[in-house]
Amino acid sequence: MFEALRARLEQLLADHTPPQDPRARTVALHAALLDTKVALGSMRDALATAERKLAAERSQLDDAERRGRLATEIADPETVRVAEQFSARHRERIGVLEAKIAAQRAELALAERDFEQLNAEWRAAKLGTGGGRTAAQEAAWQDLESAGGVRPETDTDGEFLKQEITRAQMDAAVAAQLEHIKRKMGKTGETS
Repeated sequence: MFEALRARLEQLLADHTPPQDPRARTVALHAALLDTKVALGSMRDALATAERKLAAERSQLDDAERRGRLATEIADPETVRVAEQFSARHRERIGVLEAKIAAQRAELALAERDFEQLNAEWRAAKLGTGGGRTAAQEAAWQDLESAGGVRPETDTDGEFLKQEITRAQMDAAVAAQLEHIKRKMGKTGETS
């Protein structure tokens, strides 16, 4: 399950040239982010299941060793032999489960790092700041900046000017509405 998701993520992240449509890239990143989140939940569940199996195997090993000791005390060679077989089998399963859990933890840590990276890329794409431009667009912005231009996302003075213009337009609109209401009230008052 995780291999298909990893292949999809690697395909998305390996593309050095972003899609022409930044919205499509943002949507693809979001879909991959959601898939990764679901996969992380499944991986955590699988790890918890493996840890429970390991605890059960350790308990069964303790039981088998205890039975072997009791059989030794009462001189029952057949029970001692069976207890040793079970103990060996449980030790082997414990070794396999410990290796499996270690691999699952490493894979989960890797997937969590991938998720964080993907989340950061998605947030940047959502804000329109990271990787949403083509190489040609980036070169054009660099040419504009070298000529004294400013990018919209870094133009704090331009943003302030836009806010002032918008505020002035809103004040003018409010004043015009107020004047209209005053004229209307004045006309209504004269005819009544």
